[in-house]
Amino acid sequence: MAEGDSIARLAARLDARTAGALIVRSDLRHPRVATADLAGMRITGWRPRGKHLLMRTDAGWTLHSHLRMSGSWSVLRPGSRYPRDLRVGLGLDDGRTVAGVALPVVTLVRTRDEARVVGHLGPDLLADDPDLDAAAARLRAVPERAAVVALLDQRAVAGLGNMWAQEVLFLERTSPWRPIGGVDLPPLLARARRLLREAVATNHRQVTTGDPRPGRRHFVYGRKGRPCLRCGTPVAFAPAGHRARETWWCPRCQAE
Repeated sequence: MAEGDSIARLAARLDARTAGALIVRSDLRHPRVATADLAGMRITGWRPRGKHLLMRTDAGWTLHSHLRMSGSWSVLRPGSRYPRDLRVGLGLDDGRTVAGVALPVVTLVRTRDEARVVGHLGPDLLADDPDLDAAAARLRAVPERAAVVALLDQRAVAGLGNMWAQEVLFLERTSPWRPIGGVDLPPLLARARRLLREAVATNHRQVTTGDPRPGRRHFVYGRKGRPCLRCGTPVAFAPAGHRARETWWCPRCQAE
């Protein structure tokens, strides 16, 4: 699943390439929007909200999407064939096509009603001035939840995916299984925000260790059984189940 920084970079790319363009052809193949027609509308911008993507138009409509594990957006050159599994095809006045592929979630709402699709989200760590105190309060609302589960709840704090959540917990020397009510949240959230913003600006490969070599990009994420880069202890792993998604941690550095 795309992390918040990935969506922010995608929104910036799409905005730079298509903001101001006129839609002259609209091909919507997702069942929730299949009868809609965006032809004649001009794209005014693309905006991220957590892991959600919002394409706004001058007609007061917003095309909302969520990529989850499968979706992607790209801008095709004039004359390009549609990709397989196309869900959104927007032909522009210069011949290019904005293509949304394998999108599991596509919704069309009035721009004034965007809260219908993103209003449930907690403070966005990539917003200009997120309310981290409010995010901490939302996280503590269910104090017994495991930290890794709580951090992935987008209703509490938006933008963290599985990789960032687990790497931040390692950097804060916090067990993923510690109840969130016992976690010192202000420094953890501040670090998470700092890492996400750095990833948007310069770290598109999402390297958390400073070492971009394969197998060494992350401290614990995806490193089951390999030595911890801090203490050498084999990295522990729990498969996805009733407690959380797939989880990696160092039993020594992140002792419960």
